[in-house]
Amino acid sequence: MKPEDIEAGRERWQARYDAARKRDADFTTLSAVEVQPVYGPPPGADDPRFDRIGWPGEYPFTRGLYATGYRGKTWTIRQFAGFGNAQQTNDRYRKILAAGGGGLSVAFDMPTLMGRDSDDPKSLGEVGHCGVAIDSAADMDVLFDGIPLEQVTTSMTISGPAVPVFVMYLVAAERQGADLSKLDGTLQTDIFKEYIAQKEWLFPPQPHLRLIGDLMEYCAAEIPAYKPLSVSGYHIREAGSTAAQELAYTLADGFAYVELGLSRGLDVETFAPGLSFFFDSHLDFFEEIAKFRAARRIWARWMRDVYGARTERAQWLRFHTQTAGVSLTAQQPYNNVVRTAVEALAAVLGGTNSLHTNALDETLALPSERAAEIALRTQQVLMEEIGVTNVADPLGGSWYVEALTDELEAAAEEVFARIKGMSADGTVTSGLLRGIEDGWFMAEIAEAAFQYQQSLEKGDKRIVGVNVAPSSVTDDLEILRVSHEVEVDQVDALTKRRAARSEAAVDASLRRLVEAASTNENMVPLMLEAARAEATLGEICGALKAIWGEYREPARF
Repeated sequence: MKPEDIEAGRERWQARYDAARKRDADFTTLSAVEVQPVYGPPPGADDPRFDRIGWPGEYPFTRGLYATGYRGKTWTIRQFAGFGNAQQTNDRYRKILAAGGGGLSVAFDMPTLMGRDSDDPKSLGEVGHCGVAIDSAADMDVLFDGIPLEQVTTSMTISGPAVPVFVMYLVAAERQGADLSKLDGTLQTDIFKEYIAQKEWLFPPQPHLRLIGDLMEYCAAEIPAYKPLSVSGYHIREAGSTAAQELAYTLADGFAYVELGLSRGLDVETFAPGLSFFFDSHLDFFEEIAKFRAARRIWARWMRDVYGARTERAQWLRFHTQTAGVSLTAQQPYNNVVRTAVEALAAVLGGTNSLHTNALDETLALPSERAAEIALRTQQVLMEEIGVTNVADPLGGSWYVEALTDELEAAAEEVFARIKGMSADGTVTSGLLRGIEDGWFMAEIAEAAFQYQQSLEKGDKRIVGVNVAPSSVTDDLEILRVSHEVEVDQVDALTKRRAARSEAAVDASLRRLVEAASTNENMVPLMLEAARAEATLGEICGALKAIWGEYREPARF
């Protein structure tokens, strides 16, 4: 890039920065040295890389979405939490918010994630164990009791039964008296990553995509600030993928959802800002930073050049990050505090918009209150004490980071070409579906995981406390245990709730829902009516399984 073009970009950045709102904070070093809000090439310098690097707040957004970086707004502290019943989780949420959390992120138990009620025989022994049990809108009322949903952004990590859980959230907001059009938050909804990695699906792909399209339409029209899709790479990485695979598969999933929106006749400028992303932050510090920067750049280019997005907001890749659960060890668990802090710092230096930090005991059980507080304080130390919020993209221009960013981008583009090569009609969607059907994604991730495990067993990759420095004076941790009484009480409450509702209203709402399933009618309003009548999650999902069937992954050897 020519020196005059670099200087023109600097002037554009300065104008944006001057016009933007900044936090009232001390932007100096610990020694009271003033720092600039951004750094770049010296005036008159010629840097051939700069068209790919740019300035914060402008295309290709390698250096972040905002000219101010974190001087304008810090990332949202969004701690993922849920266990036991709705009352227990509500107590934890109140403590998170009181301690400085900026938003809520709901973890559901396995029966809920699979669209089953707590009294389903397949739910036995799992109720409340890996998240909160939600059977109907009444549980959502308790979950968010005393928490004004119109004022608090809420993320819900669920994909297979995402839409029925979402409408139960809407009913809880209605019952609080909230204006639903003002709700803000994120629903995961990403079914592609379930087929690729996590395996929590209900129906075959097409019915799932139909529901996702309905949700995108509904939110664009009725709840414009709400993000109906959080495209998730986290679970892909936790399944054993490399950083490049996580990057490529996640963005390819995102492209397919863009194609879904366009196929519904939605305006890309309207629905694309409602897409968000969810990435893993793993242990290789610089690789993770480069991954986040490459993700923004790739997404902006594809949105502009392939899908025709012209506004900046439609080209933005906004993302939440969670530190790598798979990096935590049961051995010497206090080492996990260090791992989490490093991973969180990588996410921050990569420009994350919100962040969850894992607790030191999560490899053993759900987080204890003490461990959850340490995880929260980790973010607060990064935000308040180390000066990382003073400068936008402080590693921009680093020879190493920029080279890694370019390498990850190139690797991702190779994967996109492979996916499109599997397509029957030239779309990313068709290629994804073929790759899922053929088991290609699963095989690629399994190979990456196998190669890493071999490196670990040979000692080429090292984990402190596992194959390095295994001796320790660490005592066993006291861990959180979910009582069997949680399941007993949840089933009892569900039984009483069913007895108190109008069965005629439930039956009528489910009948209308089933009838709409064979038409082009948007199913979200009908599902909302079922939730208002206290139809349960299992009843809603079961009614649709009866006509759409259940997905069975083909056996492969």
